[in-house]
Amino acid sequence: MTKQAMGLVPERLAQIKRVIEEDVRNGVYFGAVLRVTRNGEIGLDEAIGWEDEAHQNALSASSVFSIFSLTKAFINVLTLAAIERGQLALTSKVVDVIPEFRGAPRDGATVKHLLTHTTGMPGVWVPKPDMYQDRLDEMLQAICENVHGSVPPGERCDYAPAVNHILLGELLCRTDSQGRDLRTIIHQDLFEPLGMKDSWMGVRPDLRKRKVVPQMRGVIPIAVLGRTQPGRYSLFEEEFNEAAHVGAVSTTADLSRFAEMLRRGGELDGTRILAPRTIQVARQNWTGDLFNELYRTVALRAGWTTPPKANIGLGFNVRGGDLVHHQFGTLTSEETFGNYGAGTGMFWVDPVLNMTFTCLSAGVLPQAKNIERFQRLSDMAVAAAI
Repeated sequence: MTKQAMGLVPERLAQIKRVIEEDVRNGVYFGAVLRVTRNGEIGLDEAIGWEDEAHQNALSASSVFSIFSLTKAFINVLTLAAIERGQLALTSKVVDVIPEFRGAPRDGATVKHLLTHTTGMPGVWVPKPDMYQDRLDEMLQAICENVHGSVPPGERCDYAPAVNHILLGELLCRTDSQGRDLRTIIHQDLFEPLGMKDSWMGVRPDLRKRKVVPQMRGVIPIAVLGRTQPGRYSLFEEEFNEAAHVGAVSTTADLSRFAEMLRRGGELDGTRILAPRTIQVARQNWTGDLFNELYRTVALRAGWTTPPKANIGLGFNVRGGDLVHHQFGTLTSEETFGNYGAGTGMFWVDPVLNMTFTCLSAGVLPQAKNIERFQRLSDMAVAAAI
């Protein structure tokens, strides 16, 4: 099938590549690997630019990236699957499964509050300064001891870089009928069934040669530490990694398969991960008119006149109907949903246009510049649809 036949104009898709090439020449970032699909057919699949600032290693379609907070998307979907099995409920209180999480007002937080970032706890980057983040049990203990509720659950939307998904990961483990650890659950229940062969929690030895080492460029404000690798951001090079919030590696091709599963209502190649109704409910806005306090601050500092509302579903970010700066673009349908990772990667699914957009990039961008970059590319992708 030609690109034109699938409803994508080749000349317009080619413009996306030219824009990224220009960004790379201008040093905005080092390179990107992206894939655009419509109706399940690939319209654009390109690796552009470099892994590193020195332009020594070219990116390829098989380049493996640290995907940062896109890891959360995997935990979100596994949590929704656990709800479908009756293993958890959206109304389950965290403290009922993790009793050491007790203490008002946080002990009123439910699975829904975790998925929507409305627990009432502050959005801390790490629960204890300079701690290793590669072990789930250590992160959990630090959260229970150090991160307390500041308002009742449901009153504020504070994006949680770490806390919520460490708790969700622990909930999955403690309620798993087979007693599996988190890495096994993710592999057996998600990566393996979806054929995501280059995705893993941590840097699997056979992926090391293709692994893009993140260059933070002063954007990430804290050390992100693992216990065996050197450097200020060593967590992202650890082989063993249980960081449920940021610990996964993947490729654009694998993430595109994940997005396609969501576009198809929870099924891909005969394997069902979620029921269609679950995705339909999860991609609705469940934060109402609340602002995401993190991105509200980003917008105000950038001088944007209208900060975006949070528009968070059950784990997914939703574009919503407001015309504001948004990583998912301004031309996508308001039902568009997906997830993103700090300054580097994103996927979205537009269920109206039957499109997916997946991109992983090298050279971390500040938040506002990253939003503007992906807004531009997303709008160009949608403009190729006829």
